[in-house]
Amino acid sequence: MGSWETRIEGLLNRIPPVANTRRNHAIEHATIHILSERLPGVSMAGRSTPFGFYIYGDIPTDALRDAVREAIRRLQEGEMRLAIHPHCGTNLVTASVLAGLAAVLSLAGKKRKWWDRLPTALVSTTLALAAAQPLGYWAQDVLTTDPHVSKAQLVSIRRSGAGKHKIHFVRLTHT
Repeated sequence: MGSWETRIEGLLNRIPPVANTRRNHAIEHATIHILSERLPGVSMAGRSTPFGFYIYGDIPTDALRDAVREAIRRLQEGEMRLAIHPHCGTNLVTASVLAGLAAVLSLAGKKRKWWDRLPTALVSTTLALAAAQPLGYWAQDVLTTDPHVSKAQLVSIRRSGAGKHKIHFVRLTHT
């Protein structure tokens, strides 16, 4: 990673709620990787906060607890790849922003009618979407996750709902 990326991470880590959310996001991703291996075909999603993360889906609480503990351990042992997930919302946001900008810039101007500019807009948004995948992974790596979780500990897991509407809140600490 370049020095400017290191400076960005250093800046983000000086803001405690942001630093905690980035670490929790890494643990959330690692947990989902592990649960996906153990519970193939089970649909799940997550959302991180400064205090932990939510897991949405029909996940047994004991399986979640075991996966969180393993996720923390494996990240602490250096399996940094677990912090990045292909279905992360960061990838979706990156794709949306790039495609939206490409479309707006392609359709801007008044020299030609909008339908004459449409083919350019379609090509530019397609190229933006192709670029979005590696940029989304980069954004996860540098901006939205931090796999350095040496002090992370599972505090508690609180469950609400039932079946496919089950929600777990995983409370973590980093002290």
